[in-house]
Amino acid sequence: MPHLGRVLIIAGSDSGGGAGVQADIKTVTILGGYAASAITAVTVQNTLGVSSVHPIPPEIIAAQARAVLSDIGADAIKTGMLGDAATVALVAELLDEAKVPAVIDPVMVAKGGASLLAAEAVAAVRGLLIPCAALLTPNAPEAEALTGLTVETTDDLRRAGEALLKAGAQAVLMKGGHVAGDRLVDVLMTPEGETAFEGPRIATRHTHGTGCTLASACAAGLAQGLSLTQAVARAWDYVHCAIETAPGLGAGHGPLDHGWPLRGRR
Repeated sequence: MPHLGRVLIIAGSDSGGGAGVQADIKTVTILGGYAASAITAVTVQNTLGVSSVHPIPPEIIAAQARAVLSDIGADAIKTGMLGDAATVALVAELLDEAKVPAVIDPVMVAKGGASLLAAEAVAAVRGLLIPCAALLTPNAPEAEALTGLTVETTDDLRRAGEALLKAGAQAVLMKGGHVAGDRLVDVLMTPEGETAFEGPRIATRHTHGTGCTLASACAAGLAQGLSLTQAVARAWDYVHCAIETAPGLGAGHGPLDHGWPLRGRR
């Protein structure tokens, strides 16, 4: 049984509860970890999209994180929506101070299409955050933005992954959800080799928060002392089942069933 792992989540709030800090906290908790948070932005959103974003001042983000780290502590940190270059720089500083494994989800665009990262912040993510990553979890569009490479196939994912490893990430989980095909392939890559996670693509509109959820599940595993491959394998299975059992809420991109382990697979 994994020990209680403390995960500090540095990310934005999702009022709809399907993504962001809400999804992160649900995920870490259901997997047996302890979740704390530093909120980077308050978003106004539901399954139909993001209608407004209220950034939190950087000094308040830093104060939240340092309050947690100085008292409760953390065994891993997970980052999500950061918003702008100043926040990216601040988070890189916090990661350097914390000295625990960091799972970096380079959130750039919401499921409904709203931009969640300023264009000028992409360079800051590339230069400051990627070298801090024990695990980087980009989807295909994010990998394209970070590497300048076209990512349309699984082999393209691998090429982009190699570039991100060269940029300083200790490991990358290249997500294949945007790659066409009946089967979904995610590739975990490290300097020592790769592990592919593959399964049938689930035809559903209820995929809001999959990236946040997967990254948080990985962070929970690392915080609990699992190996990287074990943490990703457990996270991958958890998210797959959460999509399969999605409750069907909302008229747009609906949330997953983060609580499915309480009820078992349906």
